[in-house]
This record gives sequence, structure tokens and C-alpha cells, in this order.
Amino acid sequence: MLITILGLGPGDPAYLTRQAWSVLNQADQVYLRTRHHPTVPGLPTHLTLHSFDDLYDTLDDFADVYDAIAEQILTLGRRPECVLYAVPGHPLVGESSVQRILGRAREEVLEVRLVEGLSFVEPVLSLLQVDALSGMQLADATDLAAAYHPPLDPDRPALIGQLYGQRLASGVKLTLMNSYPDDHAVTLVQAAGTDGGSLVTMPLYELDRSPHLDHLTTLYVPPLPHVSGLPAFQQTVARLRAPDGCPWDQEQTHQSLRADLLEETYEVLEALDAGDDDKLCEELGDLLMQVAMHVQIATEEGAFQFADVIGRIDAKLKRRHPHVFGDVEVASTVDVLRNWEAIKAGERARSGEQDAHRSKMEGLPATLPALARAQALGERAARTGFDWPDLAGVLDKVGEEVGELRAVEDPAARSRELGDLLFSLANLARWLEVDAESALRGTCDSFVRRYTQMEEAARAQGVDLAALSPGEQDALWEKAKAQHEGQA
Repeated sequence: MLITILGLGPGDPAYLTRQAWSVLNQADQVYLRTRHHPTVPGLPTHLTLHSFDDLYDTLDDFADVYDAIAEQILTLGRRPECVLYAVPGHPLVGESSVQRILGRAREEVLEVRLVEGLSFVEPVLSLLQVDALSGMQLADATDLAAAYHPPLDPDRPALIGQLYGQRLASGVKLTLMNSYPDDHAVTLVQAAGTDGGSLVTMPLYELDRSPHLDHLTTLYVPPLPHVSGLPAFQQTVARLRAPDGCPWDQEQTHQSLRADLLEETYEVLEALDAGDDDKLCEELGDLLMQVAMHVQIATEEGAFQFADVIGRIDAKLKRRHPHVFGDVEVASTVDVLRNWEAIKAGERARSGEQDAHRSKMEGLPATLPALARAQALGERAARTGFDWPDLAGVLDKVGEEVGELRAVEDPAARSRELGDLLFSLANLARWLEVDAESALRGTCDSFVRRYTQMEEAARAQGVDLAALSPGEQDALWEKAKAQHEGQA
């Protein structure tokens, strides 16, 4: 019992290897994954040809087709007379049916012989005149079209095989646009390995408009012209920390960078509040640099690497979103948050924490700004049902706290009552679906602008703002307020 899997090469029969030609000449019949391949007409004429093309028309998707092919080849391979199965290119380059056959054959201890063939890659490289060892990546068009983000490093070139139709090209285009600019120049490599091989370069957004997409089409995606991937960026940071790098960067530690990390975080928040996309892009880069520096320090100390950081957060996201990556069903955000808390409790129990049922209030960093922490605490309490039934109850609570503040004269008591009032206002912000920290920051910024306008108006009158009467100051304030609202 023997299954022989033979590679037919990329297209021209001249690319058949001498071994493949010898095997074909000695065989009586061959099973083809598809007859739609330029090498097929050049096969030895005495062969009886069978194909599985009918499965592509009768089954719903490619996975079912490849499963059915594998099952039939395995059935034939169990016979004493064995079977010869031929596929385009190389048997181990983009041939899903072959992987299924190999996996099942290992389980059944069936002998499989691979007869290598030239893959589509080599003639594609010849047409493009690029070196595969320049970091070339390989991807399957069907897999890429099904992804939400391309699993490609944009600093390295990529070949995307089996781009056989416009609908598939549209899916590939949309996925690539999540990492590459719309106008990034890409090249369609058509019929490589035949006399009709050609190259067509176009902007990415035009990819699915080409009328020449078929089973012999490959897409070449060149690298972006500037550093764009995480590996290259980490190389930059590691270079700064290297013995021949920057003295300042070499001296940094986790603790010495603490203030910088906080500063960059607040600058990101400032860009968010300003609605400035260009500034946000810049500030997120600065924040990412802080992350990369901490990871590089940890790597040098043998604590962990970037792969550990990414692996942990990726696993956590998938574990805590079973309604996306599993079979859990949710009806609302409330269900999502309830599941989230239950999953976190289970994680704590499995990690061996002494109290798996610790307070829901634990875990929030004490270093959070007080207003943000107050709102977050209120959100956690609300998830357990500890909340007002409606907005009116929250407003009543705010009014109650204002009354209590008015009723006390002791400084310590006033401090406590003011704290209660601020906490109630943070809960009011939660009910209004407003971020209290951002709202107050925005008001502070508005106050600075209006006060500055008052100062300028006073100077225009030749007086100092402090020299004006309260009534005159109020008039300037209202004028500045009206001017600010008009600009807004």
C-alpha cells in the first residue's frame, strides 16, 4: 500500500522534474486535483487521467472539497495496487488536500511518497527579479481574505498565492488595507512558469478591478518605504540600548521611565480630547516607544520578551470574549460585563489566589486620578446591581450631598462632605455616559482660554485685570464666554 503525491510544477511541462517524468511514465493512471493546469496536456499520452474537478461544482466550500479528495485518495491508497495523486506546483506549497492526506496517513500508518515539483514561487521570483531571502513572506489568498488584519510584516515583501477571482481579490484588498495605504503599489503576477507570464502593477485599491485574475495569478506586495512593523521598531529600540547605542537610553530602568510613561499617557489623552488625529498618531507612537523600552529592559534582564507580552494579552482577550471567539451567546453589553467579571474570578481561582471571591473593588490602581477612579469604582459596583434605579435617584443624591456640605462648618467634615459630593458627581457622569475626567479636563481648558481672553481684553483697555471691579470682571467673563461659544 502506497500513496504517491507528485508535483506537476508551475505551468510549462518543461518544468516537470526528471523524477516526476519517470514516475509518470511508469504509471498507468493518475488522479489529478484539477485538469485546469497547463502541465496536464503535456503528460505522457498513455496515462488514464482522473480528476476531482466535479467536487468543486458539487460541494459548498474548499474545505469540503479537500476533505473529499483526501478521503478518496486514502481509500485508493489502501489497495495493494497503490495510487498516484498529482497536484499543481509543489505538493507542500499551498496544497490543503495534501496536508489532509498526510495527517490521515500518519494516523493509519500508510506509506506516503512525495515527488517534488517546482512551486509557483520560483517562476514568480524570476519575473519579479527579487530574492526570496530578502525576507519574502508567503500567504494564501483565501486565508488572507478571511482575516480582519493581514498576518504580514509590512517591512518585508510578500507573495499571496492562488488569487483566482475578483471576489477573492476584493476580500484580500480589504484585509491588506488594514495595514497598507490604499495607494500602495502592488503587482499581479500572471501565468508565471508559462510563456505568457506577465506583471501588472497597480495601486492596492484597484486590485479587484483587474479582469485577469485566475488560478495562475499571484499577488506581490512590496514592503512599505519606511519602518512600519513591530520587529523593525523593536530593533530600533534595542539598538538604542545596545553597548554602542545611546548613553541616556542605556541608563534607563523601569523606575526611571515611570514619569515618562505617565507623561506620554496624558499626552495621548490630550490628543484624544483635542480630536487631533495627526497629534494622536504621534503621541501613540511616543507611548508605544515607552512600552518597547520597558519590554527591551525586561528582555535584557531575562524577565520576559515581546512575544510574552503579546501572547498574554492575546490569550486574555480571546479568553474574556467567548461570545466572539467561542460559542457563548450574549444579548447585551450587560451580559458581556457580567461574563467578564465571572471569567476574571475564575482566572483568579485558577492562579491560586487565596481569595477567589475578593472584593470587586480591588484591582483598580490607586495611582489613577481620583475622579477617574471614583467613576470606575461606581461602574464596578453597578455591575453587581448596587446602583440607583434611575437618573433621578442620582440627582437626588447629588442634591443631598450639597445640603450636607452646607450644613457643616468643621474643616475636616467639609473635606469629607466635599469628597462625597465629588464621588456622587462621578456617578452622575457615569449615568450620563460622560467620562468625568475628560469632561473636567475640557472645562479646565475652556476656563484657561476664557480667562486668557479676559486678561487680553483688560490689557487692551490699559488696565490690569485685578484692578477691575467684580462687575467689570463679570462683564469681561461673559464676553469671553460668548466669544468662546461662538468659536466652538
